[in-house]
Amino acid sequence: MHEDFEACYRAILSRDARFDGMFFTAVTSTGIYCRPVCPAQTPKRANVRFYATAAAAEAAGFRACLRCRPHLAPASIRAAAGDRVADRALRLIASGAADGTGGVAVVARRLEVSERHLHRVLCEAVGAGPLTLARMRRLQTARTLIEQTAIPITDIAFSAGYSSIRQFNSEVRSGTGRPPTELRRRRSAVHDGEGAIVLRLGVRPPFDGASLLAFHGMRAVGGVERCTATTLTRSLSLSHGAAIVELEPQPTQLLVRLWLDDVRDLGTAVDRCRRLFDVDADPEAIAAVLGADPLLAPLVAVRPGLRVPGGADAEEIAIRAVLGQQVSVRRATALAARLTEDFGTRLARPRRGVDRLFPSASALAAADLAAVGLTTERAATLRLLAGALAAGDLDLEGGADGAEVRAALLSIRGIGAWTAAYIAMRGLRDPDAFPAGDLALRRGFASAGGTAGDLSTRADRWRPWRAYATLHLWAQPPTPPRTTETQP
Repeated sequence: MHEDFEACYRAILSRDARFDGMFFTAVTSTGIYCRPVCPAQTPKRANVRFYATAAAAEAAGFRACLRCRPHLAPASIRAAAGDRVADRALRLIASGAADGTGGVAVVARRLEVSERHLHRVLCEAVGAGPLTLARMRRLQTARTLIEQTAIPITDIAFSAGYSSIRQFNSEVRSGTGRPPTELRRRRSAVHDGEGAIVLRLGVRPPFDGASLLAFHGMRAVGGVERCTATTLTRSLSLSHGAAIVELEPQPTQLLVRLWLDDVRDLGTAVDRCRRLFDVDADPEAIAAVLGADPLLAPLVAVRPGLRVPGGADAEEIAIRAVLGQQVSVRRATALAARLTEDFGTRLARPRRGVDRLFPSASALAAADLAAVGLTTERAATLRLLAGALAAGDLDLEGGADGAEVRAALLSIRGIGAWTAAYIAMRGLRDPDAFPAGDLALRRGFASAGGTAGDLSTRADRWRPWRAYATLHLWAQPPTPPRTTETQP
């Protein structure tokens, strides 16, 4: 869209939230780039340039606006145009892999490509190289901590991933036009009175937050998650400690409260929140494809803005998917609760009724799973999965390739196509994942007017958004069957 000047200019005139994150507006007279919803005065046409990503605007020499905060805009899940290396590199950089002494070389080595090739691929995909992307990540984390917390500036520098105070001061001044101390004076809010960092992540409307809360609420594991009519609260296991997050969906934003053991985990925690509520989805693009099918069109019209409920941790989703094979949602949730009670870690600072972490793969690999109530075969499958995750033979995070992950999952005895597709849909955030053999999916298809044997053929029309079609069909009928291999 950024190549259509007139369409972009009309969008910034209207400040339409549907275009938030779809492109960024750079102003040559000020050297600043903004989101389409920025409340600042609309610049003259002659002074405007449009870029597909914030990274491209940064690479062109523009700095982020201090009013609209581009780092809080919804991202595009199609930003890398489907390039496998670029997609994996973006996930690695977002996780902080390029920070530290190794820098970009660490990312290139994990992807088994040269740094030169990595730079070329990312420039073609998002308009900026890995160094620019890593610098943006550090700056975004630093800005959030400066503006939203009372943490000392020196501590923020190293928490955000900078190797020295000098580098921190230089990059903050270059990226914002102001030194860190001045940004601290301009902050609008620190905490909410309970010690939480409060963020507002932009979401493209329509946004069906109620359906997300209902989905997560049906599967909430006691001690790990707590869901109310308006919020989801849950624990996270992160690199430097634990965190508790509270998510409150609103029409055009996701209100996030975070309690972190270590502020170095802020960027990762925010990314997990984005996953949980599918913040970066483009509902108009999805509706354009699914709504073109007469069978799905009524469902899309009834539930505009339906999102795919993500997982806070891909490994957790994989474990819970195995627990949910051929049992009801209630039974799968009960098994997950027993696992958590027996093998989960207690939090030092519980909040909002959340006091445990979901058990890690390493803890389950050595556990007596039969005592939890699993069948012998299910326990064996879970032990194989946990062992592969703990040993690093199966990588579900940090740039894992979707096709390779599915192949690795299918190689584990007891994991079939349904389980692999479910993990890809919720854990790997694959918008085209499709559990074709799911009984509830087939029943929903029939309820919507589909004929037997036509599902797989018809689903080709729904690419690349078959995961969203799955959510619409799961809602037909509203009450899922009691005993089916579906939706753990």
